[in-house]
Amino acid sequence: MGVFLRALRALVLLAGFYLLCFVVLGVFAGIGAAAYWRGVNPLALKVTVVLALLAFPVVRGMLLFRTPKDDGEDGMPVSEAQQPRLWAAVREVAGAAGTRMPDEILLTGDVNAAVTENARMLGLLPGRRRLYLGTPLMTGLDEAQLRAVLAHEFGHYGHADTRLSAITARGRHAIARTVNAFTEKAEQQAEKERARQEKAAAKALRKGRKPKEIDTSGAGRTYRWMGKLFIAYGLFALRATRSDARRQELAADRLAVHIAGRDATASALRETAVLAAAHDFYLRGYATCGAPAGLLPPYGQFYGGLARLLAEPARQEELDKLRHDLPAEEPSPYDAHPPTGERIRLIAALPDDGRGRFPAGPALALLHEPERVLAELEAATLTQEALHMRRADWPELVHLGIRAGHEADAEPLRHAVARVTGGHTGLHALLDAADRGALWQIADGLPKSRTAERASGRAAREFLRPALLDSLSSLVLLELVDARMAWWEMSWAESARLRLPDGYDTWLQPALEALVADVPDTAPLRRLLPHASPA
Repeated sequence: MGVFLRALRALVLLAGFYLLCFVVLGVFAGIGAAAYWRGVNPLALKVTVVLALLAFPVVRGMLLFRTPKDDGEDGMPVSEAQQPRLWAAVREVAGAAGTRMPDEILLTGDVNAAVTENARMLGLLPGRRRLYLGTPLMTGLDEAQLRAVLAHEFGHYGHADTRLSAITARGRHAIARTVNAFTEKAEQQAEKERARQEKAAAKALRKGRKPKEIDTSGAGRTYRWMGKLFIAYGLFALRATRSDARRQELAADRLAVHIAGRDATASALRETAVLAAAHDFYLRGYATCGAPAGLLPPYGQFYGGLARLLAEPARQEELDKLRHDLPAEEPSPYDAHPPTGERIRLIAALPDDGRGRFPAGPALALLHEPERVLAELEAATLTQEALHMRRADWPELVHLGIRAGHEADAEPLRHAVARVTGGHTGLHALLDAADRGALWQIADGLPKSRTAERASGRAAREFLRPALLDSLSSLVLLELVDARMAWWEMSWAESARLRLPDGYDTWLQPALEALVADVPDTAPLRRLLPHASPA
């Protein structure tokens, strides 16, 4: 299909959205007119209000005459004076791709690279162009691989397809905005209904009656139905343009091969998939581990610590496995990107260009003073709440972060103990209550599933036992940690390891199981604990 036909199809799909909107509004108008057929009455007024509320998201979507403006707020801009090597590399790749240089380069904290342009007149007139470049991507790629990634992104701007994509994007954003508006309205209705039912339940409890279960499934149903109508059209439009989008992606891959080389382009795709998984693991297991305790890593290490994880020798086997076993991707009829494995196979099938033998330095070396840049990036991209957290070195951050997680896990059990013991929340208070036969009364105060709430007798106890055991385990660990008998040891080679006194690995679990038995036995656990008051 030629450029003209693709442009015509994009315009038809965009016009189809407006036609759908006019049809929906026409139906609303017809229903409203029918409601007033016999004059003004309360039912007609109610119908008018409902139709007006439903029509608002439709009109709002129709009035979105341009795609949302890219204001560059999601990254840290770096000038050519600040980063001359990076700008020179980007300029070289843009020139090789036959397209103009971006007006701005912004560094981000994501495993991603993207070129955006605030084009006008549905993409017919060029606008301000920005390159977003993720520092985690630069941390894990070498310079040749980064050039391949940049060449792919600039490849989308080297021909008329980019101008056509603006028309498609206009319709996509309008549909998305309309669907989001209906979704927000449905959620607001559900929250309002939940608040009403919770108020009624609290009133029933005060009067000694059993409250009804909270059920908001019917709230906002009309808004959800309307949203489904526009979702259906959006999916149709995605299917109609899928082949063109995928063709553009493969064309950008071929341009990347031409500029950076076959091997660098294939390895960049593979390594990017590995980096995405590694970065997600790093954020969860390291960078944000201390957040529950109000802690951040040392300055520059929130993003810079990823390099330490990637360089750890003990992690190489895991990383190599990710490189060779790319995640299985089921082809979606709506996805604009072909599966990564398919893209790599197509690139590898191209003739050898002889450029795979030459080593390349790390992409992060393109930055002047990268440690300083990574520290400044934190100030530019992290929330103000995060930036006000205390900085801690890695061992302290991991230990206190895990401790805070166990504190949160133990909190429901502490509240349940306090209700039974008259305010005491300590572990020894729980053990004393268990000796008095009140353990399962405490357990009954833990959060329960609907099935557990309906159970009684021994069945109820079996539902409660796993939750009680988990919460109790956290409470015991906190007792040992606060007595300096245990701690979590941080390591880049493996997950944090809990260090316990000699023999506790063998004795602790049986002691916990003895406590949550049908006839609780507190003696084994008491022997393992430091002495403390029941406060």
